[in-house]
Amino acid sequence: MKKQIERFKSINEYHKLANLPKPEHPLVSLIDYSKVDYQVEAGVELTWIQDYYSIALKRNINVKLRYGQQEYDFDEGLMSFFSPGQLMNMTLNRQTNPKPSGWILLLHPDFLWNTPLAKSIKNYDFLGYAVNESLFLSEKEEVLIANIMKNIQQEYHANIDRFSQNIIISQIEVLLNYAERFYQRQFITRKISNHQILGQLEKTLTNYFNNDSLAIDGLPTVQYISEQLNVSPNYLSSLLKSLTGQSTQQHIHEKLIEKAKEKLSTTNLSVSEIAYELGFEHSQSFSRLFKSKTNISPVEFRLSFN
Repeated sequence: MKKQIERFKSINEYHKLANLPKPEHPLVSLIDYSKVDYQVEAGVELTWIQDYYSIALKRNINVKLRYGQQEYDFDEGLMSFFSPGQLMNMTLNRQTNPKPSGWILLLHPDFLWNTPLAKSIKNYDFLGYAVNESLFLSEKEEVLIANIMKNIQQEYHANIDRFSQNIIISQIEVLLNYAERFYQRQFITRKISNHQILGQLEKTLTNYFNNDSLAIDGLPTVQYISEQLNVSPNYLSSLLKSLTGQSTQQHIHEKLIEKAKEKLSTTNLSVSEIAYELGFEHSQSFSRLFKSKTNISPVEFRLSFN
């Protein structure tokens, strides 16, 4: 029987799954985990890809979770980090005592565009598949992280003004920097398993898209990526499908859209100039692909920041 993969495009869709009221802010939400009531029967397996970041601080969780190809180890840790576009697999266990508690911070990437964090967030390794164990925290560290999360919630609860986004972004950066410090400490004492192919793929695509020769060479082909990773194209696509639910070509396009959003929100280049820099001979082809992936045109995306 073929497994159906759901796609959660918005934070509101997660709120529905968890039987929660609509989020107060469409792009950022802090959830009290004790109030989560997944609308899934116990023992039923749910597989999905989410289009937002999830940062969780939880105790006594009532789910068995797989992240990519591997089980996510919650045995000793409290914090977990998941990125957009990555495959999740959850099986709910209702018989949990004591009751689960904690917080889940959901953050849509669109909240970050036009800020420095849109670029720098990719530098946090624990937001990728390389880490599949949760982060252990001392009681003091747990209180620290929980307070930062609540500061974020307090800010979007308040009246939104022109300072709100920057303040929330600053709090998120503080949270991520503390998490990086705590993970580095944990890496010293625990062996972290990682999936080399995914790490190499991300590095290969990042290097390619940051190369000025993109305008000359065009988009990387599946064959090129496969050669860089020393695997066959068919093997790579099959592996990526099993890990992420997406083909190699889809990964290439996602990296392209990510780079396009970065240029649209941080430069004054015209759409035609951006299309050329991204390896498109005709800007119309770029615009069609962008709209097919985002449901809005490049111009509309740029105007959303004005």
